[in-house]
Amino acid sequence: MENAGIIENNRTQMRRGVLEYSILLILAAGDEYASSIIQKLKDVNIIVAEGTTYPLLIRLKKLGLLSYRWEESPQGPPRKYYMITQMGREQLAGLDAAWEELSQAISTIRKGKEETI
Repeated sequence: MENAGIIENNRTQMRRGVLEYSILLILAAGDEYASSIIQKLKDVNIIVAEGTTYPLLIRLKKLGLLSYRWEESPQGPPRKYYMITQMGREQLAGLDAAWEELSQAISTIRKGKEETI
């Protein structure tokens, strides 16, 4: 059981590590409000809590990677829609390159592991 806990902790840490990247990818496809971003993350098994996502959105806005606008909602109060800025797109391009590099490195390592089995 202890090993299962360690594995789950590692999964959680990996998901946290790609959360900023994932949010920028979502917003590069179009403007979204926070609960919609959270749902899109959950839809692909990147389970996050609101308590993690909202502070990250605020931090990304302070860094100039996101901006937002208020929009009336047909169901309730106005919603804050987040959008990626030009600086956010530049950051995303850098993260895309880093992801590709990391993904290739991991693939190479995994192939080496498979050859030794």
